[in-house]
Amino acid sequence: MKINLALILSIIVAVGLVAVVFTAFQISSERQKLNTELADKTIRVAEDFYNTHLKKLQDGDNLQIQLKKINDSVINQYSFNAIAIYFNADSIVSLNDSANIFLQQSSDYIARALSADSSMGNMIKVNGNKAYEYIKVIRRPGLPSIAAIFYSDASYIKNLINGIWWKNFLRWFIQAFVISIVTLLIIRWGILSPLNRIVEWVKAARFGNIEQIKRKPPINFLAPLYKEISSIAQAMQEAKAIAQEEARLRTTAEAIWTPERLNEEMKQILQNKMMVVVSNREPYMHVHAGREINVIVPASGMVTAMEPILKACGGLWIASGSGDADKETVDENDKVQVPPYENKYTLRRVWLTKEQEDHYYYGFSNEGLWPLCHIAHTRPVFRKEDWEFYEQVNEMYAKTVIEEIKNQEDPFILVQDYHFALLPKLIKEERPDAKVAIFWHIPWPNPESFGICPWQKELLSGMLGADLIGFHTQYHCNNFLETVNNTLESRVIWENFSVKIGTQFTLVKPFPISIGFTLKDYDNNDGTRQEASDLLKHYGLHAQYIGIGVDRIDYTKGLIEKFFAIERFLEKYPSYQGQFTFVQIGAPSRSLLKTYADTINAVEHEANRINWKFKSRNWQPILFLKKHHSHEEILPFYKAAKLCMVTSLHDGMNLVAKEFIAARNQNDGVLILSQFAGASQELLGATIINPYDIERTADAIRGALEMPKELQHHKMKQMRRVIMSHNVYSWAADILKMMASIQN
Repeated sequence: MKINLALILSIIVAVGLVAVVFTAFQISSERQKLNTELADKTIRVAEDFYNTHLKKLQDGDNLQIQLKKINDSVINQYSFNAIAIYFNADSIVSLNDSANIFLQQSSDYIARALSADSSMGNMIKVNGNKAYEYIKVIRRPGLPSIAAIFYSDASYIKNLINGIWWKNFLRWFIQAFVISIVTLLIIRWGILSPLNRIVEWVKAARFGNIEQIKRKPPINFLAPLYKEISSIAQAMQEAKAIAQEEARLRTTAEAIWTPERLNEEMKQILQNKMMVVVSNREPYMHVHAGREINVIVPASGMVTAMEPILKACGGLWIASGSGDADKETVDENDKVQVPPYENKYTLRRVWLTKEQEDHYYYGFSNEGLWPLCHIAHTRPVFRKEDWEFYEQVNEMYAKTVIEEIKNQEDPFILVQDYHFALLPKLIKEERPDAKVAIFWHIPWPNPESFGICPWQKELLSGMLGADLIGFHTQYHCNNFLETVNNTLESRVIWENFSVKIGTQFTLVKPFPISIGFTLKDYDNNDGTRQEASDLLKHYGLHAQYIGIGVDRIDYTKGLIEKFFAIERFLEKYPSYQGQFTFVQIGAPSRSLLKTYADTINAVEHEANRINWKFKSRNWQPILFLKKHHSHEEILPFYKAAKLCMVTSLHDGMNLVAKEFIAARNQNDGVLILSQFAGASQELLGATIINPYDIERTADAIRGALEMPKELQHHKMKQMRRVIMSHNVYSWAADILKMMASIQN
């Protein structure tokens, strides 16, 4: 209440001062205007009076004859207070009784006018009231000049001015009062109410009310403050969860890897040495959205895996800048701190020309190596020009890495994926002391398949420059070692899965990649889950059950085979028509390549064909959402779905399978998983299928929908324990401990 009263008084005083200043200017102008008008009127009327009644005075006629007809009524008719004729100081004739009072204040002015021989007017004060006098000099031939003095009342000007002051006072007072009330309402509803919401956010953070923390700010200008408070709240919640998790781990004596444990382990392993991650795809892209710049996380299993590690351990991530606002957000060294509002590690962006991107990325990497390694019935294309740009970009990245580690001793370099097969050797040639590892996120084919690549020797030599090469599975390691054995003059040591070429020794090990899933995630019993009908109604659909698939639109993901299986399922089990909808989230990828553009068109065509075949009112069998979705957008579908289908025709690991399991905190649901995905070797509780076998995949869908709850719980708990025990922090620790154990 005191604040409100003080605010009202402050506004009234402030507005009052402004109004007084402006009124003073207005009064000054108005007074000058009124005085001028009175002077003009007095002179004009005085001249008229003179011409009518006093004209003959200038001829020297007898005064009594000229003035005998002038009386009070005549003077009043002209609205004069008084009129007098001045001959000299001893001879003044008053034409009415009140003239003598005015003449007492006029003697000096009359003498001045006669001395100057010029008529004049001025304002005088008589008995506290103002009057305007006009002294008209009358020249007489052969005689001294005389003066006719006319007096007009000026007191009305004071009354007008006082009226203006009073009106302005009322006006500014009312304005100030209204402004005060409006300002109070704006502050109360526009500022105090949001501030109260902020207080609620802080309280929610203290008490762990996540849903309340997630509410958006009531007005846009509080968005930055909201983000900061949300980050603080999230950090508080994470700290609380971490403390509880550590306490449970100590109690149960379980050796579950967490970000904190990894961080402590890295301190021992790295011992202040720099860790650098190199990848083609960046973990954060800055893109224009109107006048604003938004931050998005690209769809990538590699990013999903590596992001928690860098957040836990810090370091430097070097990647290609691909967002249209990326250059606007880096410093002079092409660096930016990420994640936004957390600043856990540094992202260094490398800029590729369009020509480099076309040949190195779209050409050799994705038209050559990608289909070569996946063996998914798409013929790889190898062009000499693409290979030359692949070499050029690898050399450019090598220079960037060397530049970043020039002042670092024994740095750790973790190279990611098939885009940089040449990079390990290039780095080692410049910095033999660096610990270099390359992780190959995609499959490695058999030696006969890989042998069709014209530059297989160069690729293998480049990779074997690393101290450690990692694959998802032992099967891929074996394929790689056999390829090396058949291609290069080397010694393959099968006892410990290593390769020796000259003095270079390289270990080849399986490291099944995973996601950031720990004990606190496993024990999270948050029961919030949207019903399938609630999710589908946003798209004008209704179904009792939904299935979920999340993939990049790629010919290796088996999307068309998946749709064929759904079609066959609805044909074989028509009772599910109108009851089951499969939601396929597909992120377009590499659409500039014809094979990918054709894949997108083919997938859309099959979805539309099947929908037209079965479609009824408010229902369709496939909901195809063709755009990039964030993890937060996908999570409700993971939770609401009865089943998830991963139908990869060939895949290194496929983290979607593990993300689905992580989201099932009620331990229900069924994972249908391709036998050709690396995850199938770990997730034994999944329903394993051959995606080419449409009949059995259709039966697997029915089996998933009708699986007893007890069996679902048993299988899901088993798989959740697996991904908790072998999470991405465990993966990173295994790789980095292995790197540290290698003696250069």
